Amino acid sequence: MAHDIDDRVSLFLRSLEAFDFTAARAMCTEAATVRQNDGQGEQPIEESLDRLRSFAADVRSLNYDVIRRFRNPDEVLQQHVLRLAGDDGSRSDVHAVVYFRFQGGLIDRIEEYVYPEPVLTAPRTRDAA
Repeated sequence: MAHDIDDRVSLFLRSLEAFDFTAARAMCTEAATVRQNDGQGEQPIEESLDRLRSFAADVRSLNYDVIRRFRNPDEVLQQHVLRLAGDDGSRSDVHAVVYFRFQGGLIDRIEEYVYPEPVLTAPRTRDAA
């Protein structure tokens, strides 16, 4: 089951990348919820997908670059960078840790924790001992 849910998370992300929000919704339970650390609190999956759909209206492409992923029988935790390219040519990266909980093979809960990644302005040097 662990690899099965791993594949389902990947398919969910590929659906979002393709702006196929209907396919992404079909991979979730009827009562699926999403919680993000943006101050909005918990919301039904439909509201979260509608919000992403509105956001994506000005986005040419979005790609999830998965850094690492851990899984238990009904849970996946991953760190990723969402790479966005705007219709205006702008680019930005959103760093996040996301938790997926499954019930009956479907996503039942998503928790997303977005965090800033400082830009290095100078190469790091090693301290001399």
